[in-house]
Amino acid sequence: MIIDSHCHAGQGDGLTGPWDTAAPLDHYLRRAARAGIERTVLLPAFHSDYREANRQLSRIVASQPGRFIGYAMVHPVRDAGRVAEMVAEAVEVYGFRGIKVHRHDARITREVCEVARGYALPVLYDVMGETVALELLAAEYPDVAFIIPHLGSFADDWRAHTVLIDQLVRHANVFADTSGVRRFDFLVEAIRRAGPGKVLFGSDGPWLHPGLELAKIRALGLPPADENLVLGANLITLISRTRRPSRPIPRAGATTHGAGEVRDPWAGPQFPSG
Repeated sequence: MIIDSHCHAGQGDGLTGPWDTAAPLDHYLRRAARAGIERTVLLPAFHSDYREANRQLSRIVASQPGRFIGYAMVHPVRDAGRVAEMVAEAVEVYGFRGIKVHRHDARITREVCEVARGYALPVLYDVMGETVALELLAAEYPDVAFIIPHLGSFADDWRAHTVLIDQLVRHANVFADTSGVRRFDFLVEAIRRAGPGKVLFGSDGPWLHPGLELAKIRALGLPPADENLVLGANLITLISRTRRPSRPIPRAGATTHGAGEVRDPWAGPQFPSG
Protein backbone atom coordinates (compact mmCIF):
# COMPACT_ATOMS: atom_id res chain seq x y z
CA MET A 1 0.00 0.00 0.00
CA ILE A 2 1.28 3.45 -0.96
CA ILE A 3 0.59 6.15 1.63
CA ASP A 4 1.32 9.81 1.10
CA SER A 5 2.48 11.00 4.53
CA HIS A 6 2.17 14.75 3.84
CA CYS A 7 -0.77 16.56 2.24
CA HIS A 8 -2.73 19.64 3.28
CA ALA A 9 -6.50 20.05 3.16
CA GLY A 10 -9.13 22.57 4.13
CA GLN A 11 -9.27 26.35 4.26
CA GLY A 12 -6.95 28.83 5.90
CA ASP A 13 -7.91 32.35 6.82
CA GLY A 14 -4.74 34.35 6.19
CA LEU A 15 -5.17 34.97 2.45
CA THR A 16 -1.47 35.76 2.01
CA GLY A 17 -0.68 32.78 -0.23
CA PRO A 18 -1.96 29.30 -1.18
CA TRP A 19 -0.61 27.90 2.09
CA ASP A 20 -3.06 29.89 4.25
CA THR A 21 -5.93 30.35 1.79
CA ALA A 22 -7.17 26.96 0.59
CA ALA A 23 -5.95 23.42 0.04
CA PRO A 24 -8.58 21.78 -2.22
CA LEU A 25 -8.22 18.06 -2.84
CA ASP A 26 -10.06 17.54 -6.13
CA HIS A 27 -7.02 17.64 -8.43
CA TYR A 28 -4.82 15.96 -5.84
CA LEU A 29 -7.14 12.96 -5.51
CA ARG A 30 -7.30 12.40 -9.25
CA ARG A 31 -3.52 12.61 -9.54
CA ALA A 32 -2.97 10.37 -6.53
CA ALA A 33 -5.36 7.76 -7.90
CA ARG A 34 -3.51 7.68 -11.22
CA ALA A 35 -0.23 7.26 -9.35
CA GLY A 36 -1.56 4.38 -7.25
CA ILE A 37 -1.54 6.23 -3.93
CA GLU A 38 -4.17 4.57 -1.75
CA ARG A 39 -4.11 6.56 1.50
CA THR A 40 -3.06 10.07 2.52
CA VAL A 41 -2.16 11.86 5.73
CA LEU A 42 -4.02 15.19 5.81
CA LEU A 43 -2.85 18.32 7.63
CA PRO A 44 -4.65 21.65 8.02
CA ALA A 45 -3.60 24.69 6.05
CA PHE A 46 -2.12 27.58 8.06
CA HIS A 47 -4.85 29.13 10.19
CA SER A 48 -5.30 31.67 12.98
CA ASP A 49 -7.28 29.10 15.03
CA TYR A 50 -6.02 25.53 14.76
CA ARG A 51 -8.82 24.16 16.90
CA GLU A 52 -11.23 25.31 14.19
CA ALA A 53 -8.89 24.12 11.42
CA ASN A 54 -8.65 20.67 13.04
CA ARG A 55 -12.42 20.47 13.31
CA GLN A 56 -12.72 21.41 9.65
CA LEU A 57 -10.15 18.76 8.74
CA SER A 58 -12.03 16.15 10.79
CA ARG A 59 -15.02 16.52 8.50
CA ILE A 60 -12.84 15.90 5.46
CA VAL A 61 -11.25 12.83 7.07
CA ALA A 62 -14.66 11.51 8.11
CA SER A 63 -15.90 11.81 4.51
CA GLN A 64 -13.48 9.03 3.48
CA PRO A 65 -12.17 7.38 6.66
CA GLY A 66 -10.55 4.52 4.79
CA ARG A 67 -8.71 6.96 2.54
CA PHE A 68 -7.56 9.74 4.89
CA ILE A 69 -5.51 9.90 8.10
CA GLY A 70 -5.67 13.14 10.07
CA TYR A 71 -2.98 15.00 12.01
CA ALA A 72 -3.83 17.80 14.44
CA MET A 73 -2.01 21.09 13.90
CA VAL A 74 -1.10 23.26 16.88
CA HIS A 75 0.60 26.62 17.34
CA PRO A 76 3.15 26.13 20.16
CA VAL A 77 2.82 29.71 21.44
CA ARG A 78 -0.72 30.76 20.59
CA ASP A 79 -2.13 27.42 21.79
CA ALA A 80 0.05 27.25 24.91
CA GLY A 81 -1.91 25.82 27.81
CA ARG A 82 -4.48 24.08 25.63
CA VAL A 83 -2.39 21.75 23.44
CA ALA A 84 -3.34 18.68 25.48
CA GLU A 85 -7.03 19.59 25.23
CA MET A 86 -6.80 20.16 21.48
CA VAL A 87 -4.93 16.93 20.84
CA ALA A 88 -7.29 14.95 23.10
CA GLU A 89 -10.20 16.17 20.98
CA ALA A 90 -8.36 15.35 17.78
CA VAL A 91 -7.33 11.85 18.85
CA GLU A 92 -10.25 10.71 20.98
CA VAL A 93 -13.08 12.30 18.99
CA TYR A 94 -11.74 12.57 15.43
CA GLY A 95 -9.35 9.60 15.42
CA PHE A 96 -6.32 11.65 14.35
CA ARG A 97 -2.93 9.94 14.50
CA GLY A 98 -0.26 12.64 14.66
CA ILE A 99 0.64 16.25 15.45
CA LYS A 100 1.86 18.89 12.98
CA VAL A 101 3.96 21.89 14.03
CA HIS A 102 5.48 24.46 11.70
CA ARG A 103 8.44 26.68 12.53
CA HIS A 104 6.74 29.46 10.54
CA ASP A 105 4.24 29.63 13.39
CA ALA A 106 6.68 29.13 16.28
CA ARG A 107 9.33 26.77 17.55
CA ILE A 108 8.15 23.54 19.10
CA THR A 109 7.82 23.53 22.90
CA ARG A 110 7.98 21.06 25.76
CA GLU A 111 4.21 21.23 26.01
CA VAL A 112 3.81 19.87 22.48
CA CYS A 113 6.44 17.19 23.05
CA GLU A 114 4.88 16.09 26.35
CA VAL A 115 1.49 15.74 24.68
CA ALA A 116 3.02 13.75 21.83
CA ARG A 117 4.74 11.52 24.39
CA GLY A 118 1.52 11.01 26.35
CA TYR A 119 -0.46 9.92 23.31
CA ALA A 120 2.51 8.20 21.58
CA LEU A 121 1.93 10.33 18.49
CA PRO A 122 4.50 11.16 15.82
CA VAL A 123 5.24 14.86 15.40
CA LEU A 124 5.62 16.20 11.87
CA TYR A 125 7.77 19.24 12.59
CA ASP A 126 8.78 21.54 9.74
CA VAL A 127 11.99 23.05 11.11
CA MET A 128 12.49 25.36 8.10
CA GLY A 129 16.20 24.55 8.05
CA GLU A 130 16.74 24.78 11.83
CA THR A 131 17.94 21.20 12.05
CA VAL A 132 20.26 21.91 14.97
CA ALA A 133 17.23 22.02 17.29
CA LEU A 134 16.72 18.31 16.67
CA GLU A 135 19.80 17.55 18.75
CA LEU A 136 17.90 18.82 21.79
CA LEU A 137 14.53 17.35 20.85
CA ALA A 138 15.83 13.88 20.06
CA ALA A 139 17.80 13.68 23.31
CA GLU A 140 15.08 15.14 25.56
CA TYR A 141 12.28 13.05 24.05
CA PRO A 142 13.79 9.77 22.83
CA ASP A 143 10.36 8.12 22.95
CA VAL A 144 8.78 10.68 20.60
CA ALA A 145 9.10 10.18 16.84
CA PHE A 146 9.95 13.41 15.03
CA ILE A 147 9.28 13.37 11.29
CA ILE A 148 11.06 16.23 9.55
CA PRO A 149 9.49 17.12 6.20
CA HIS A 150 11.41 18.15 3.10
CA LEU A 151 14.54 16.44 4.48
CA GLY A 152 14.90 19.51 6.69
CA SER A 153 14.37 22.33 4.21
CA PHE A 154 11.74 23.16 1.60
CA ALA A 155 14.00 26.08 0.63
CA ASP A 156 16.59 23.72 -0.91
CA ASP A 157 19.14 24.39 1.86
CA TRP A 158 21.83 21.79 1.25
CA ARG A 159 23.33 22.46 4.68
CA ALA A 160 20.08 21.51 6.39
CA HIS A 161 19.81 18.35 4.27
CA THR A 162 23.37 17.38 5.17
CA VAL A 163 22.86 17.91 8.90
CA LEU A 164 19.54 16.07 8.94
CA ILE A 165 20.94 13.02 7.19
CA ASP A 166 23.57 12.77 9.91
CA GLN A 167 20.84 13.10 12.56
CA LEU A 168 18.81 10.34 10.90
CA VAL A 169 21.81 8.09 11.34
CA ARG A 170 22.49 9.02 14.97
CA HIS A 171 19.00 9.41 16.45
CA ALA A 172 16.60 6.47 16.42
CA ASN A 173 13.58 8.78 16.85
CA VAL A 174 14.31 11.19 13.98
CA PHE A 175 12.74 10.49 10.59
CA ALA A 176 12.37 12.48 7.36
CA ASP A 177 9.84 12.79 4.60
CA THR A 178 10.76 13.25 0.95
CA SER A 179 8.32 15.99 -0.04
CA GLY A 180 9.69 18.83 -2.11
CA VAL A 181 13.32 17.67 -2.05
CA ARG A 182 14.85 18.98 -5.28
CA ARG A 183 18.40 17.64 -5.10
CA PHE A 184 17.84 13.96 -5.74
CA ASP A 185 21.25 12.83 -4.49
CA PHE A 186 20.33 13.88 -0.96
CA LEU A 187 17.53 11.31 -1.04
CA VAL A 188 20.01 8.72 -2.27
CA GLU A 189 22.38 9.63 0.56
CA ALA A 190 19.64 9.54 3.21
CA ILE A 191 18.68 6.00 2.21
CA ARG A 192 22.29 4.86 1.90
CA ARG A 193 23.39 6.18 5.29
CA ALA A 194 20.27 6.04 7.47
CA GLY A 195 18.46 3.17 5.77
CA PRO A 196 14.95 2.89 4.28
CA GLY A 197 13.43 2.61 7.74
CA LYS A 198 14.07 6.28 8.45
CA VAL A 199 12.48 7.85 5.34
CA LEU A 200 8.79 8.36 4.50
CA PHE A 201 7.25 9.22 1.14
CA GLY A 202 5.37 12.53 1.20
CA SER A 203 4.15 14.87 -1.53
CA ASP A 204 3.26 18.18 0.17
CA GLY A 205 0.05 18.06 -1.80
CA PRO A 206 -2.19 19.42 -2.99
CA TRP A 207 0.28 22.03 -4.22
CA LEU A 208 2.95 19.57 -5.34
CA HIS A 209 1.99 16.78 -7.75
CA PRO A 210 1.86 13.45 -5.87
CA GLY A 211 2.76 11.49 -8.99
CA LEU A 212 5.92 13.52 -9.54
CA GLU A 213 6.93 13.18 -5.89
CA LEU A 214 6.30 9.43 -6.04
CA ALA A 215 8.44 9.16 -9.18
CA LYS A 216 11.45 10.27 -7.12
CA ILE A 217 10.98 7.27 -4.82
CA ARG A 218 10.63 4.93 -7.78
CA ALA A 219 13.79 6.42 -9.29
CA LEU A 220 15.78 5.36 -6.22
CA GLY A 221 15.56 1.81 -7.53
CA LEU A 222 15.16 0.29 -4.08
CA PRO A 223 14.60 -3.42 -3.48
CA PRO A 224 10.86 -4.11 -3.07
CA ALA A 225 11.06 -4.60 0.71
CA ASP A 226 12.93 -1.32 1.18
CA GLU A 227 10.61 0.59 -1.13
CA ASN A 228 7.64 -0.78 0.80
CA LEU A 229 9.04 0.75 3.99
CA VAL A 230 9.41 4.18 2.43
CA LEU A 231 6.04 4.09 0.66
CA GLY A 232 3.93 3.25 3.67
CA ALA A 233 5.16 0.67 6.15
CA ASN A 234 7.27 3.17 8.11
CA LEU A 235 4.29 5.46 8.54
CA ILE A 236 2.01 2.63 9.64
CA THR A 237 4.52 1.68 12.32
CA LEU A 238 4.71 5.25 13.64
CA ILE A 239 0.97 5.89 13.78
CA SER A 240 0.09 2.47 15.21
CA ARG A 241 1.42 3.32 18.68
CA THR A 242 -1.34 5.78 19.61
CA ARG A 243 -2.68 5.35 23.14
CA ARG A 244 -4.42 7.25 25.90
CA PRO A 245 -2.01 8.93 28.32
CA SER A 246 -1.25 6.76 31.35
CA ARG A 247 -0.60 9.78 33.58
CA PRO A 248 -1.44 13.50 33.61
CA ILE A 249 0.41 15.47 30.92
CA PRO A 250 2.48 18.37 32.34
CA ARG A 251 0.93 21.74 31.63
CA ALA A 252 2.75 24.46 29.73
CA GLY A 253 5.26 26.62 31.54
CA ALA A 254 5.93 30.26 30.74
CA THR A 255 6.75 30.83 27.09
CA THR A 256 9.49 33.41 26.68
CA HIS A 257 10.01 33.12 22.94
CA GLY A 258 8.29 31.67 19.97
CA ALA A 259 8.44 32.83 16.40
CA GLY A 260 11.33 35.24 16.99
CA GLU A 261 15.03 34.58 17.26
CA VAL A 262 16.45 32.16 19.82
CA ARG A 263 17.40 34.04 22.98
CA ASP A 264 20.94 32.83 23.60
CA PRO A 265 21.96 33.83 27.16
CA TRP A 266 25.60 33.99 26.09
CA ALA A 267 24.99 36.41 23.24
CA GLY A 268 24.67 40.16 23.58
CA PRO A 269 26.69 43.30 24.21
CA GLN A 270 28.21 41.89 27.40
CA PHE A 271 29.87 39.20 25.31
CA PRO A 272 31.07 40.95 22.11
CA SER A 273 31.95 38.61 19.30
CA GLY A 274 34.55 40.81 17.64
